Amino acid sequence: MNRKLTTKDIALTITFTALYVVFGFLKISPIIGLPGQAITAAAIMAPLIGILLGPYVGTLCAALGGVIGFFFGSFSQLSFFSGIATALCSGMISERRRVVATLVYISLFVLLVFYPSVGPVWLFPIYMWFQIIGLVILVSPLQTMATKYFTSNNSSRLFFAFFVTSLVSTLTGQIAGTLTLEVIHISDVNFFLGTWVTTTLLYPVERTIIALGAAFVETSLYKILKSANFMSLLNRANR
Repeated sequence: MNRKLTTKDIALTITFTALYVVFGFLKISPIIGLPGQAITAAAIMAPLIGILLGPYVGTLCAALGGVIGFFFGSFSQLSFFSGIATALCSGMISERRRVVATLVYISLFVLLVFYPSVGPVWLFPIYMWFQIIGLVILVSPLQTMATKYFTSNNSSRLFFAFFVTSLVSTLTGQIAGTLTLEVIHISDVNFFLGTWVTTTLLYPVERTIIALGAAFVETSLYKILKSANFMSLLNRANR
């Protein structure tokens, strides 16, 4: 769908880009195997801006915020591309364009796992187990149900909707970030074998915690915005 940026879109982009940059300075936990790198609160913010603002404005916020954060040292190349992929995926799902989100997920997944020499399929296939579960959720009735619950007034259903969508989209971001890592450290077989083995059970926990945190924030914020009649300002009048 073609659409032009309106004055409202520009204002929302500036506001949420600023929030995304600020969240990028709030470190949550270190990234295993990458000294000096950390997961920040921006990882929780990325699915939120996609769901609230849609895939276009949400992705633009993630991209601009990532560029600004990169120059200020709060974002790495991994988090930059991860945030963009996460916001794009959550935005597409929230607008019921799951086919596009699925194509993005599959494309990134195939590039990651079959990356020459160092892809998980060549070194440690078990690494992919949780990413495959994410894909299954994305194409399953579970995601269909979650998308329908975006219109619910029930807090539990809203939380479920945001959690499932955030989990799938943050896994999309994790795949994009890890693919970026492969590009940066090309042909370093020992490094990636150690990375796949070490993080096989860690990244699912990490992504689940991020999705839970995002769902908690999103559910609370959504109810506040909806009760204050602000959803129409976020291009979410259909909810």
